[in-house]
Amino acid sequence: MTNNDLLRRLRYALKLNGVIMAEIFALAGYEIGPADALKFLKKEEEQGFVVCDDTVMTFFLDGLILYKRGRQDNAAFKAQPAAGGLTNNLILRKLRIALELNDEAMINILKLAGVVISKSQLSAMFRSVEHRNYKPCGDQFMRNFIRGLTLVPKNAAQKNSPE
Repeated sequence: MTNNDLLRRLRYALKLNGVIMAEIFALAGYEIGPADALKFLKKEEEQGFVVCDDTVMTFFLDGLILYKRGRQDNAAFKAQPAAGGLTNNLILRKLRIALELNDEAMINILKLAGVVISKSQLSAMFRSVEHRNYKPCGDQFMRNFIRGLTLVPKNAAQKNSPE
């Protein structure tokens, strides 16, 4: 799944508009206007399409964490791309942090999308790559997780949104 596709799906699932997306990027230190943020959401064949690379996606995910959870008072924040590149496992971890999801909440979100997974199978995706029980997060799993996010009842999905 491309970063542009992921960004489109997250925008829909989290009900974000161009202005909010620009705010999210700005929180992580990436200055972009609302109209430019929406260019990442266009399809490849559309005029004005801009590729969302791993660095830009990292800014968005880190900004989403700050947008949903707030800035830590004692920590200086600087978004940095992961050393091994942006993987689905890292994206899933950042979404989990941003949305303040525990194992049970993630399992329930996946259940809404028709995916049955155990706690141990889920935790394997959050392990270090070197760990013997590490499991890579595939594109289809990521699609199902985001699909489940779109199916979360409105009041539950909105509980962490700033006023």
